[in-house]
Amino acid sequence: MDSLSQIVLGASVAEAVAGKKLGNKAILWGAIAGTIPDLDFLTGRFLSVTQQIAFHRSITHSILFSILGALLFAFLLRKFLKKSEMTFLNWFNLFFLGFLTHSLLDCFTTWGTQLFYPLPYRVAIKSIFVIDPLYTLPFLICVLVAMFFHQNNPKRSKWNYIGLVISTLYLCLTLVNKWNIEQTFSKAFQKQIGAFQNIQTRPMALNNILWTANIEVEKGYYLGYYSLLDTSDRISFFFIPKNHELLKEIKQDKEVQALIKISEGFYTIQKNEQGLIFNDLRFGQLLGWQNGTGDFTFSYQLIVHPNHVEVQERKKKKRDGKELLRQIWERMQGQ
Repeated sequence: MDSLSQIVLGASVAEAVAGKKLGNKAILWGAIAGTIPDLDFLTGRFLSVTQQIAFHRSITHSILFSILGALLFAFLLRKFLKKSEMTFLNWFNLFFLGFLTHSLLDCFTTWGTQLFYPLPYRVAIKSIFVIDPLYTLPFLICVLVAMFFHQNNPKRSKWNYIGLVISTLYLCLTLVNKWNIEQTFSKAFQKQIGAFQNIQTRPMALNNILWTANIEVEKGYYLGYYSLLDTSDRISFFFIPKNHELLKEIKQDKEVQALIKISEGFYTIQKNEQGLIFNDLRFGQLLGWQNGTGDFTFSYQLIVHPNHVEVQERKKKKRDGKELLRQIWERMQGQ
């Protein structure tokens, strides 16, 4: 999830654990704990493109890191803040829960996390967009209100728990939405087109009402969109060929294999003047998404050298963001 959501979650968890001992300082330490796992981006300058992608949300988002990181911070803070009422166990609980809840929340996104690192399995439920105001804003308001009460005032805990309950119930709602949406896509596709091999569903940007699906068949993928406010179950699907055969000469290259693994097998290949483009379908398209003609959000230029393949991430056009959000808002309202 975005940084603000993780800060609010970390602050709220820390308040529940240590608010009575630290007051608003608990919220500050919780915000720090909620931020630390995302510092994995600092390694980017030392890694290749595929290594950066694979490392993001790996070790720093694992249960292992939650335990070891919490032990380290508990030791340091207990040593340097000796006058604090907080025990070693108090500090450990604050950071362990701050780290762990950060990782668990990210599991609900499309990118997911390697929660069980060093095992290579990535947990990606794909039920919430990385920025979702309906998750963050009510939660933020409750935490801010709680800060204005004294640390021993029962209303402080009450407001903080209201925020935790609302945010948790919203996450549960996204799971219900995902299950219903997946059934809708599957039934519509089988009725309109036929059988399929695999399906991925996820919400579009900034909401949990408009959803999209990548549906795999032998030769390619069908992309479709459905809003919970649609009055018909009929869905327009757009076909995109896999073109996986274009990778025949370089498919065993370690960089190409890394991209295939990262994309969970949902990818297409295109030709251009520089060589080949690898499109990761998991994050959808930019402008043109409504008819399947848009550039993919995450795509990579494959430059073939005699002994290796170089991977470069293709730049996005930020100026298109406003128009993209306008289109999503209009489609979200149903058809």
